[in-house]
Amino acid sequence: MRKRQRLGQHFLISQTVAKKIAEAARITKKDVVLEIGTGRGILVPLLCEKAKKVISIEADSVLYQDAKKRFSGIANLALRNGDGFKTDEKFSIFVSNLPYSKSRKAMEWLIQKKFSGAIVMVQKEFYEKLVAKGKNRKAISVLVNYSSEIEKIINVKKTNFNPPPKVDSVVLQLKRKKTISKELVQTTNKLFSYKRKNLKNIFKQFGKKIESDKRLEELSSEEIINIAKQVLR
Repeated sequence: MRKRQRLGQHFLISQTVAKKIAEAARITKKDVVLEIGTGRGILVPLLCEKAKKVISIEADSVLYQDAKKRFSGIANLALRNGDGFKTDEKFSIFVSNLPYSKSRKAMEWLIQKKFSGAIVMVQKEFYEKLVAKGKNRKAISVLVNYSSEIEKIINVKKTNFNPPPKVDSVVLQLKRKKTISKELVQTTNKLFSYKRKNLKNIFKQFGKKIESDKRLEELSSEEIINIAKQVLR
C-alpha cells in the first residue's frame, strides 16, 4: 500500500461517488468511452452498462492483469496496458481520476483531442489552478478555459479513497468548445514563462513587435490564446 501511495495511486472506494461520475458523463449506446487509469475497476461496470464500447487503459501491469481476470465477461470492454496519454484511440467521452502529478499533462493532452464531454476527478489544489483569476492564473487555466466549458460536479472527501490522499478532490465536467494544437499549447506555456513582462517585451523574446504595455494577467483567456497565435505566425 505504501508503494501505491508513492506512485500517486489513490483508489476510489465509494460506490456513491462512482455512480455520480457515471451519471454525470451522460453516456449513451452511441458513445465510445475512454477511461485512463483502470485502477481497481470501480467505474468499469458502470461505464460499460451504458456505452457502446469502453476502452480502459492502465499503466500498472499488476492492476491490468487483475482487471483482465475480473472483467473478462464484459463484451464491450477493451482493456489496455500502457501509457494512456500516448494512445491514438478515438472516443467521444473521456473519464479519469487523475493523479495530481499528471493532471496538467493529462489536460494538455485532452484539449488536443476531439470529444463531446469529459468527466475528470482532480485534486482540489489543481482545480483551484484551473479557476484562478488575474495574477494567479497559470497557462493550464487559460488553455482549458479557452478550449472547454468547466463545471464542478461534486466535491469528494479524501476519505473516499484508499489509501487516502492528503487533500480532497473535485469532479469536473468539461464540454469541448475548441481543439487546441500541440504548438499552441507549447507557445502558451512559453508565454507564461515571461508573465512578469509586458506584451511588448514578451514579443521581443520571440523576435516580434507589438506596441502594448499590458500584461498577461490583464487579458482574457481568448486574448492570450490570440497572442499565442500571433507569436506562431
